Order: sequence, then structure tokens, then C-alpha cells
Amino acid sequence: MKRITLPLTDEQIDNLKAGDSVLLTGTMITGRDAAHKRLYELAQKGENFPVDIKGETIYYVGPAPAKPGYAVGPAGPTSSYRMDKYAPTLMDMGLKAMVGKGARNKEVVDAIVRNHGVYFAAIGGAAALIAKSIKSEELLCYEDLGTEAIRRYQVEDFPCIVVIDSKGGNIYETEPPKYRTN
Repeated sequence: MKRITLPLTDEQIDNLKAGDSVLLTGTMITGRDAAHKRLYELAQKGENFPVDIKGETIYYVGPAPAKPGYAVGPAGPTSSYRMDKYAPTLMDMGLKAMVGKGARNKEVVDAIVRNHGVYFAAIGGAAALIAKSIKSEELLCYEDLGTEAIRRYQVEDFPCIVVIDSKGGNIYETEPPKYRTN
């Protein structure tokens, strides 16, 4: 288990390999489909973003309402393929890491390698457990999107796995063959 402090440094990214289990501590931003679409459209027009994504880690999440004593409600990862159209552009603009679940397309993998980034998977079905790692949240923009607004989370020991590393190592490609039978 590797303990990683956010925001990520190039040295940390160099030391992450596909398959590593990690605990993230620090700050990350959130955003899902609707927020990604808005950022992408701004990028296409050459306009400034309402939030600086350079060096950021983004968590694909739309949490449930918070229970008393918690910063957020259950906060499980969203299927990442829904952001694949937008992710390469955002990575080319400085985004360093993404947290979600599921495989990514070739364009996203290429963008990860090109931009020296990383893709983490959080465990689907563990939304209540993950919420315990989120210590605070701050609304940054797109309040009209409700739970899909872009927020900043302060996290502590947020559990995830490196799925795609900065060299293109990808557990969705390397691991399944190990378990196939003839």
C-alpha cells in the first residue's frame, strides 16, 4: 500500500505502477458528465475555466446528501467511460489524474501517457466506506448541477488502485488474460 499526498508530483507519478494499491490524502476536485461537458465546451471556444485544473486530480462522483457528522453522503465512483470524450482535452490542459471506475478508451490512455498522468479506480459498491475518507467539501462552480457540481474535497486515506500508469501500463489489459481458461 502506497500513501500518496495530493496534489501529485511528477516524482510520485513516476513511482506509481498499474496495480498499485494507494491511499490518497490531500485535495482533489470532483466532476461528472455535465461538468465535463461544460469545461470541454469552454476549451473548444478558447475560454477560461471557472476552476484551475492544472495539476489536479478529479474524482468522478455525484455523492448522496450528507448524513449528520459527514462531509458528504455515500460517494462511490461513476463509470469513467462517460468522461472519455472530454478527458483527453482536459488532460492536455493540465489535469494530472482521474479517479473513477471501469476501463478507458485508447484516446484517454494516450492522453495519460502524453501528459504524464495517472488513472485510479475507486471501488464500486463501497460508497459509504469511501465517504468516510472525505473530510470536507467546498463548492467551486456549477452549483446548478447539484451533486454533479465541481467541488473540492479534502480527503484522508482515500483508497484506490492505479489502473493506468504514466507509461501506459493498464491492468484492464494485463490482468484479465491471467484468469481466462481455455
